[in-house]
Amino acid sequence: MNDLAGLLAVADAALDHVVPRLSGPDVRSGISVDTKSSMTDMVTEMDEWSEAMIIETIASLRPDDGFLGEEGASRPSETGVVWVIDPIDGTTNFLYDLPGFSISIAARVDGIDLVGAVHDPIRDERFRATRGGGATRNGTPVHVSEKADLATALVATGFSYEPDRRRAQAEALTTLLPEVRDIRRFGGAALDLCSVACGRVDAYYERGLGTWDTAAGAVIAAEAGVVVADRQPSGGAFLAAAPGIADEFFALVDRSGANTA
Repeated sequence: MNDLAGLLAVADAALDHVVPRLSGPDVRSGISVDTKSSMTDMVTEMDEWSEAMIIETIASLRPDDGFLGEEGASRPSETGVVWVIDPIDGTTNFLYDLPGFSISIAARVDGIDLVGAVHDPIRDERFRATRGGGATRNGTPVHVSEKADLATALVATGFSYEPDRRRAQAEALTTLLPEVRDIRRFGGAALDLCSVACGRVDAYYERGLGTWDTAAGAVIAAEAGVVVADRQPSGGAFLAAAPGIADEFFALVDRSGANTA
């Protein structure tokens, strides 16, 4: 078994190289922007720079590890460790100078995500977790909310870049929204999962995510006591909720159609 604390230190070293530039005052000045799956699915040269820098830093410390990145990085591992990277999760927020974006790095060991590191440059918050070691924010342990009443639960979600799926997601909200306190749409999935982990919101759901969107955040959430269920492999949504409302919330998502929208 790899030393999880050591892997987390490697993730921290990579973040130390990219966070200062991504939080600088002139970071958006003159950057080029392209699109991917649709006109609303944007990628910037800073996404690509961040991914390249993270890989360069990790490879200098662990040259035989593998990589899987949102912007195309893919290399097999000789050690059993694959680094799953979202160089800027929430690119639209980043581009518009809005909070809600982060840099997300997970260490996947023999196919299981065991280390998660998510950094919010706007708040300068470092969320960290190792499997079995608990979750922290800036070094202080965090824990999911004790919410037991779904009607007063604050729920985070996100929406697809595809117009038809967005329409279906909006229709699902007509069933889901009246059953909870309110819905919040912040930006990237990684910070949404961290928000459930530290009790800022009580639940989260979204469909159509990539493994790099959720890998690190899911480790952090689970270690904070969140009930996490990835139904995407069977065509559903990625779900996370406080234990006191998890069963009821998951059933509501199913009933609303959000699980397949």
